Amino acid sequence: MSSAFVFMVIFCLESLVSVLQNGFMVVTLGREWVRCRALPTGEMIVACLAASRLCLHMVGTLNNFLATFGFSHACLFFSIFWDFFNFLTFWLTAGLALLYCVKISSFSHPVFFWLKWRISRLGPRLLLASLIMCVLSGVSSISRTIITIQMTASQSSHGNSTLAYSPYTFFSKYFLFHGAFLLSIPFLLFLMSTLLLMFSLCRHLGQMRGHRPGPRDPSTQAHTVALKSLACFLIFHMLYYSLLITSSVKVSTFCHQLPWAWEVIVYAGLFLHSTILILSSPKLRKALKTRFWGISSASS
Repeated sequence: MSSAFVFMVIFCLESLVSVLQNGFMVVTLGREWVRCRALPTGEMIVACLAASRLCLHMVGTLNNFLATFGFSHACLFFSIFWDFFNFLTFWLTAGLALLYCVKISSFSHPVFFWLKWRISRLGPRLLLASLIMCVLSGVSSISRTIITIQMTASQSSHGNSTLAYSPYTFFSKYFLFHGAFLLSIPFLLFLMSTLLLMFSLCRHLGQMRGHRPGPRDPSTQAHTVALKSLACFLIFHMLYYSLLITSSVKVSTFCHQLPWAWEVIVYAGLFLHSTILILSSPKLRKALKTRFWGISSASS
């Protein structure tokens, strides 16, 4: 049994669990959204983030199998949708980090007071801004795909010697720019929010050192829970960037042979972050316990 097949099986199981996981979040929060016609800003972003990751897993799985079986043109086409949901995931995560930073941090600057007062009303605007940025990024993905297809057609009609760069060499360079540069914008916003939240926690612990607040201090708990979620996705960001650069060095391997180990690592980061989001949300934890209790009662 080849290692590629083993990683392919692991990836399929990982994707199946992630689809069920994010589907549960979408159904639970979406039902609450429809019933109450409103959601807190944090839960609104988490619901849209889960929906984005659900689509990302489904499109990614389809794209990977198409590339594995040699449907390169279909792979290029579906990569547009994968890029869109990937960018949306990054922007929504950055928005969630910004929300945590504003609501939990204990800074006394007037800007933070203004944001704390306004952030609860800015949920739809944050989602709209994320969507607009992803649409603009999608234009770049469409341009990359069109140029790559035209280069492939020109190379096949005139021979390999007529082009200084092969289509997949162009694809690799564009893919590296498209991923590393455009994703750096939400990443920097995410990193800044995470660092500010860490600084706020250190400052809070320094202020409360003489009072000995203990582990049950509400502010300390809020900081810790938020930082656990952000730290997990920060590690994913670092792995994603390193693997993005590595895969872009030899894009033929990425598009044709498809290193399934790369896919397993990338999607494992998304899976772990979604798990932390479920466990850190009282509403999702309650719904999960109710669902498991109903299944266990029905089976018994």
